[in-house]
Amino acid sequence: MIIPPFIKKGDTIGIAATARKISKEELGDAIALIEAKGYAVKLSTNLFAEDNQFAGADEQRANDLQELINDAAVKAIIIARGGYGSMRIADRIDLKPLQKNPKWLIGYSDITVWHSALHCHHIASLHATMPINFTKNIEATDTLFNFLEGQVLSYYYPISDSANRSLFKEGIATAPVVGGNLSLLYAMQGSITDIDTNGKILFIEDLDEYLYHIDRMIVSLKRAGKFEALAGLIVGGMSDMKDNTVPFGKTAEQIIASHIKDAKFPVCFDFPCGHIDRNLAMPLGLNATLLVEHNQVSLTYTS
Repeated sequence: MIIPPFIKKGDTIGIAATARKISKEELGDAIALIEAKGYAVKLSTNLFAEDNQFAGADEQRANDLQELINDAAVKAIIIARGGYGSMRIADRIDLKPLQKNPKWLIGYSDITVWHSALHCHHIASLHATMPINFTKNIEATDTLFNFLEGQVLSYYYPISDSANRSLFKEGIATAPVVGGNLSLLYAMQGSITDIDTNGKILFIEDLDEYLYHIDRMIVSLKRAGKFEALAGLIVGGMSDMKDNTVPFGKTAEQIIASHIKDAKFPVCFDFPCGHIDRNLAMPLGLNATLLVEHNQVSLTYTS
């Protein structure tokens, strides 16, 4: 696994939008925050372009990301926001320059497309909050910059108050962390950016899905063998789920648990990462130790 170097004060951080459009006004506070932390900001050429819901036409969005990938002065790339659109340009991006000049690519949700593509190129990346959310949750933003500056991340949370505490599976695993948004992982199955979960700790989260969609996606991943050789499973925020008039009968967490009930690997739910305010930074591709105990969960990165 290629691990990009950490950043230092004075370095340039690039911002591009590969999915939904964003305005100067929406990005202003985030730019000020990055500069206040001691970094320069490079905005991609077409960052504020518009093409209906997209941040410009496919060609513009692809060119903008490639521009930041190719620019040796840019030491990290943060995608401005999620939404939908990154998969439309996934095959237009040449990631090979990052094998010689690696840099952290940062985001979540739709940005799972880039995390998965980088995984397939054996390059680590950072699942973390994005500029559209920076000022809404300072803790999440702080974990992002703490990691980029070289801090080893360790997270602990109690499970005693969790409504899903009966679904946890105790155990310990040390392995690389992979994954991201469940819908995107499901959508990329069978493609050249389909991730390898064997021997990995898989992280999943999602937002605003019908419960039967969650069931279908988990069944599909299971049929594809994604859970067969897992080292561990981390389920983050499963937020704002929807149900039909005739109820599905299970929560998203219960659906997931029902399909891995015979698993021998540790499983946790309610991890503070995903489409939630407490969206803590989670490096992907790096080794971490997941420890699920009867009263708490810890995830500790080993480097």
